[in-house]
Parts: sequence; structure tokens; C-alpha cells
Amino acid sequence: MAPAASENDKAFMQGALSLAARGLGDVWPNPAVGCVIVKDGVIVGRGWTQSGGRPHGETEALRRAGEAAKGADVFVTLEPCSHHGKTPPCSEALISAGVARVVAATIDSNPKVSGAGLKNLQDAGIKVETGLCETEARKLNAGFFLSVEQKRPLFTLKCASTLDGRIALKSGESKWITGEAARGAAHVLRSRFDAILVGSGTVLADDPELTCRMPGYAGRPKVRLVLDRRGRTPEIAKIIATARDIPTWIITVKGADCAHLAAKGAEIITVEAGKNDAEFAANAARELTNRGLTRVMIEGGGTVAAAFLGADLVDEIAWFRAPGVIGGDGTPVLGNLNLGKIADMARFKARDSLVFGADMLDFLDRAPR
Repeated sequence: MAPAASENDKAFMQGALSLAARGLGDVWPNPAVGCVIVKDGVIVGRGWTQSGGRPHGETEALRRAGEAAKGADVFVTLEPCSHHGKTPPCSEALISAGVARVVAATIDSNPKVSGAGLKNLQDAGIKVETGLCETEARKLNAGFFLSVEQKRPLFTLKCASTLDGRIALKSGESKWITGEAARGAAHVLRSRFDAILVGSGTVLADDPELTCRMPGYAGRPKVRLVLDRRGRTPEIAKIIATARDIPTWIITVKGADCAHLAAKGAEIITVEAGKNDAEFAANAARELTNRGLTRVMIEGGGTVAAAFLGADLVDEIAWFRAPGVIGGDGTPVLGNLNLGKIADMARFKARDSLVFGADMLDFLDRAPR
């Protein structure tokens, strides 16, 4: 465990965390790791996990530091890996570079690592410290830790509604409730997730592309996920027309006719239906982790949102609100939750609020039970 950290050490680790955040949504199934290498108080190398998960952050920082890494201090947001995968272990790379000290924000709970990387470093005579900015590091890689520890990705529910929680008129008209600035911010949000999830009803009603159209985005295309128990997704949908170029996964149940979608390039994933929508959502969540996803944004519709809330799988909410009202005959943002008492209500705590033009964006985290 680390001794009391100096202000300089904290600043270097915070810099590593900022670098790590660059990889969010683009490095799955790997965690997003940042690394800063410091020699005589001067930063000589920076790195972060690259697109697709490789090279790792430590490898990138070492490459940039070169010979200056010898005798240096290394600040890394996650324990360096110790196992041979598609790349050699980062702990071995640090040993070979001759670094003097490694400060890791938190231990990697992956059973393939779980302290072994730090032990490798200590056995080689490198000073090791852990725990600096651990809360921030675990928060940043919450999706990775959830996938390892709870066998599910992190789920963020993104909503865009009026002040009274409506997403469309009675007629079905919905474009556009929020303004251009808020819609641009939604694409920035998409850039930080591995996948975007909707239900077949949203595909039928809106025919969305479910792509990240943030100016300058050059990362991997987002995996497009459709919950479709009845095989309702049409062949002419935009996401099916581009399924050979952009990963498109249709999550369904045994017996649903989706062969025509597979023929167009979509991947068909079959899970157990369960007794209700919430159980179907939970089964889908486990399968998404099996396939490497760590961060998923739920974008609609109301039935899907209610299913994940009912399964207690929503970790945070990003709620865009337009300053207008539609009324009770409009389409609600959430489907039925069938709660028996107020104590059963899912609760969230406010984290941040932003303004985009006339619209507001509230971020809320799951409240402790």
C-alpha cells in the first residue's frame, strides 16, 4: 500500500486518468488504461490504451519515453498485466525498461492478473505502491470491473424527453424534441460507449442509424444492439442495410425468425426469454459480457428502458430535457414498472447538470440501496 502521496504524485496520477479516459468506448474488451512516466520530476512518456485494446497504455508510454524510462517513476491507472495474451505482459515490459517505481491506482480484479503483475514487479526489485486515486480509477473503468466481478457491462440509460417525461406526441411525431446542440452532445456521449442498445419498437418507429457522428471521431464503429424477441426488425431498416460494415447484433429468443437478418450481415444472438422483460434483459446482459462488451448505452424505447430498470441493471442515467410539455396523451419515456410500493422504486443521485442551447442534460448515478 502506498504511503501518503505527494501533491506531485496525485497530479501525475490524475494526468494518467485523463489519458485513460481517451480510450473509453474504443478499447473493449480491455480496460481503458492511462500511464505517465516521470524522471526527475519531468514527464518523459505518456500513453493510453489504443483503439481495439492494443497496444496497452504502459507499452505506449514506454515507447515514447525510450531510454529515459530507466530509473523513472511510473503512474498507471490499473495494475500492469502479468499474463501473455496477444501482447507480452506490461509488467515484463516495465521490468525490461528498468523503471524504479510503479504507482498503480488499483489492482486488476481479473483472475488472470489480480496482484500477479505487482508481484512480478516487486520480485524484480521495483518499488510498488497502490491505492492512489483508486476511487476515481474504479469509477472510470466501472464497465470493466462490472464485467469481471458481476459478469455484466455497465449500462447507461440515455433519455431525451420533455419536462413532463414525454418522448413523442400521441400521433407518434417525435422529431425533434431537443435541439441541435443537445443532439450533438448525444453523439459525444455515444463516443464513450462500446455499444448502443434499442428495442425493435424503436427500430420500427424511428429507423435510427445508431452510429457515432461526433465530428472528428475516428474510433471503432459502435456495436448496434437490438432487443427483438419476435423478429420484428425489418430488412429495410438502416441498421440492417449497413450490417455488413458496422457490427449489428440482434438479440432474440429461440424460435424467432431472424434468418433474413443474418443473411444481410446481422449477427443473431439467442438468449433465454425468461419469465418477463426484466429477465430477458438480464440474460442479454450476461451474453454481452461473454462477447466482450463493457459499456452499453440504452437509447430506447420505453419498454427496453423499463426492462433494464426492472432488472436493476441501470448504473447511470443521462437525461436530456427540453423546456416544453406535451401532456398525458404523449408517449412516456418509460414503460410500466409495475411497482408494488414506493420502497421498490429505483433511486438515483444527481451527479452533474449541463446546458446545451435551450435544453438541459442531467447525469445521475445509481443510489446506494
